[in-house]
This record gives sequence, structure tokens and C-alpha cells, in this order.
Amino acid sequence: MIESIGLGKTFRGRRSKVEAVSGVDLVVQAGEVFGFLGPNGAGKTTTVRMLATLLRPSFGRATVCGADLVEQPREVRKHIGYVGQRGGTDPSMTAWQELIIQCRFHGMNKSAALARAQWAVDAFELGECADRRTGTYSGGQRRRLDLALGMMHSPRLLFLDEPTAGLDPPSRANLWVQVRRLRDEGMTVFLTTHYLDEADALCDRLVIIDRGQIAAEGTPQNLKREIAGDIIVVGVEGDAKTIRKVLAEQPFVRDADEPDPQTVRLFVEKGETALPHVMRLLDAHGADLTSIALERPSLDDVFLRKTGRSLRDAK
Repeated sequence: MIESIGLGKTFRGRRSKVEAVSGVDLVVQAGEVFGFLGPNGAGKTTTVRMLATLLRPSFGRATVCGADLVEQPREVRKHIGYVGQRGGTDPSMTAWQELIIQCRFHGMNKSAALARAQWAVDAFELGECADRRTGTYSGGQRRRLDLALGMMHSPRLLFLDEPTAGLDPPSRANLWVQVRRLRDEGMTVFLTTHYLDEADALCDRLVIIDRGQIAAEGTPQNLKREIAGDIIVVGVEGDAKTIRKVLAEQPFVRDADEPDPQTVRLFVEKGETALPHVMRLLDAHGADLTSIALERPSLDDVFLRKTGRSLRDAK
């Protein structure tokens, strides 16, 4: 559905150039939810806007739905839907008006537009608000309408740029249900997010992007599996560097790092077995322990191992 090679974008400032995306290689298969995970400013939106023909690439090449991104942009647009971060509804219009106008933009006659609008109202649970002006909508209602607008011409590929940013938990959960439904119906969804739980729950495959470059790629399960075993998180008073050095020398510790000056993370094969040894070592060295926890690897741990920083901190 998408194949890009060395795709990149450079913005020119008054005094210098800024390389927002530094040569991205992607392959997105039909019928999957493909995730683009990274902090704000990592290059997610710039990449999506290039793939959706809203920004011309500075270098590299790509095909989207079988059409060349640069040479055949109109052909690309026929087959894609795009839902940006802020949406594009007119607060003075109703959902019915927005949906019908969108259909007409795509060449449908009046009867076809009405039928498609009715489908969207039912499919995205807009019946209770479809006759009201969109300026009165809640965040969840507005995002459901945005999603419906991106679907009115039955695209093969749907781009969702941070679709749940700013939503309350029930609205996020509802949108997750909608995304899963689209995937189950055969839609290919390209989803950008900086929410770890969202990427883990929704994406069949994902890439982690940081500072305009891809740092890792795979299924959420396989990426976490790369960090085999368990993680012991130790909180200490004082300098964590000394504690890390002592613990890292132990044969049961595969790796160790310091996410902050008072925390040491140990990557071990069997956390339940290693935990008592860690406690004894800390006691023997007089460490002032403030907390200790046993965890399974998360996507944030993958991001930390690949980029050297936590995704939560990088936001």
C-alpha cells in the first residue's frame, strides 16, 4: 500500500536548513494498522503530509496505492483519506451538511451523497448530534465526524494523524473501536501517535521515529521481545551511577542504564530470581533504597534502548 525509499523533507529558514525527516524507508501492507510512534517534533506529521501529497518531498521517492507520490499526486488522492490533528469542520454547519458536501466534492450525485451520509451517521454513532452545528460538539463527537469525513469516498488507505490527542478516556476508547472496525473491514490505516498504550493496542506493525529518523520497526510484540526477560527498576538516594556500576557487573544482569540521576534499570533474564540478589547487593553497599519494582518490557523501553531517552520524557 505504501513503499518509500529515502523519503525526506528539508525546510529552509532565514539562516539555515532544518532537516525535519532524514530519509525514511517504509513498507505498509494492505489491511493493516500501521503505527508511526514518536515524540512531538519527531517528524511524524511531516512524513504523513508528504505521503498524503500535502507536502512535496525534498528528496527520496515513494508510491502510495500504486501511484508515484510526486509524478501522480492526483491519482494518490483518489485512493486515500486524511484526518489531520485539528480536523476541518465548520462550526456553523451541521454534520449532515459537512458529510453531504464532502460527498459532492468527490463527485457523487445528491441521492448517493445522502445515502453515504446516512451510512456515516450510523457507522460513527453521530445520530444524537448530526442535526446540530459542529461548534457545539464534544471532542469525541468532533473526532468521530472527522473520521467519517475522511471515509466518505471509501478510500483504500486512511491517514490518521494523532487522532486521539486531547480526548478524554471514553472518547479515546470509542475511537479505538472505530479504528479496529475499519481494519476488520479491510481498510489500511496509517496512524501517528505518541501514546504508548495506543500503539501497543491498535497497531499490527509500527516504526519508532525520533529526530526525523527511523529507530526501530516491527510488531509491538517483537519489538518488546528484543528486550528479553524482565526489568528491575531501582530508586535510590544519591548518585545512581555508582549503584549502576556495581549492579551491572553481576552475571545475572544483561544490561543496565540510568533513566534519571536517582533511578537504575536492570535488564535481567528472570526477575523473580534476580530481585533477592539485587536487594542483598544494595544492602551490602549501603545504598539508600527508595523503591524497587519488577516490570515487563514496554514500548517505552524499546524507545529508550533505541534512542537513549524515554518517550515519556521526549514529549
